[in-house]
Amino acid sequence: MIFTIFGDYVRHYGNKIWIGSLIRLMKEFGHNEQAVRVVLSRMMKQGWFETEREGRKSYYYLTDRGVSRIEEAASRIFKLEPHEWDGQWRMLMYNIPEDKRQLRDELRKELLWSGFGTFTNGCWITPNDLAKEVRLLIAKYKIEEHADLFLSKYTGPRSNQELVAKSWPLEEIEKKYGEFISIYSQKFVVATSEMESGLLSDAQCFVERTNLVHEYRKFLFIDPGLPKELLPEMWSGTHSAHLFAQYYKLLAEPANRFFEHIFEKDNDISRKDATYDAEDNPLIIK
Repeated sequence: MIFTIFGDYVRHYGNKIWIGSLIRLMKEFGHNEQAVRVVLSRMMKQGWFETEREGRKSYYYLTDRGVSRIEEAASRIFKLEPHEWDGQWRMLMYNIPEDKRQLRDELRKELLWSGFGTFTNGCWITPNDLAKEVRLLIAKYKIEEHADLFLSKYTGPRSNQELVAKSWPLEEIEKKYGEFISIYSQKFVVATSEMESGLLSDAQCFVERTNLVHEYRKFLFIDPGLPKELLPEMWSGTHSAHLFAQYYKLLAEPANRFFEHIFEKDNDISRKDATYDAEDNPLIIK
C-alpha cells in the first residue's frame, strides 16, 4: 500500500513526504503508526527508500531503484491497449551454480515481474523488447559469466501461440481478470451513483482509488503484457484496463483533493509536477 501511495501520489509531488503525513494517510486504511514505521524500516533495508531529516522531522523518498520500479509499473498499469509485435523473441538462458540458489530465486522473481515466461528450466522468453531491463539485471546480480541473451525468430514446429501456452498460464490470468471485472464493474456503477448524489467524501474517494490501483497493480506480477498478435481473440485484460481507467478517472479529482489536504500541511506542495493531472492522467496509453 505504501508503494501504491508513492507511485500514485507522492512521486508527483517531489517524491518526498514527511512520515507523519504518510502515517495519517495510512490510517485511512486501518494501519497504525507502528506498522507503518516497521514496514518503512524494512523497505529501506531492501533499498526502496531513503530518509532525510529537516529539523525534527523525518522525510522519506524513493531511491533511484524505487523510482525506476514505480515508473515501470505506472507505464504498464495505465496501458489501455496491447502493443504490436515485431515478430521476434528475446530468450534469456542462464546456468547459475547451486551455491547461488538465493540469487537465482531473486532473479526469477525479477524476470516474472518484467513479463518473462518460463520456457524450460534455465530458459526464459518474452516477445517484448526487454533487453535493457535484462542487461540491468545481469549487472545487478553480477552473473555475466552465467547468462546469455538472444534475439531470435521461432521457426517451428509449434506455433507462436503454442509457445505462449507453454510459457504462461493464460487461462489462470484470464480468470483473474474476470474476477476483477465482476467486482469492479459493480463498484464503478455504485460509485458513479453515489458521486452524483454527493454521498462519497474526498477521503472515501482517496481510499477507493488507492485500493483500485493497489488491486490492479497485482496483475503486473502475473500478466506478461503480451502483444495483441499473441493474445486470445477474446482477452479480458483489455476490458479490465478500460474499466480501471474509467473508474480511476471518476475518483481522481476528489482523491487528489484529500491527498493534498493532508500533504500541504507539512510538506512542500510547490514541488508538485506542473504537468500532473490525475483526472486526465498522461500515462494512460491508447
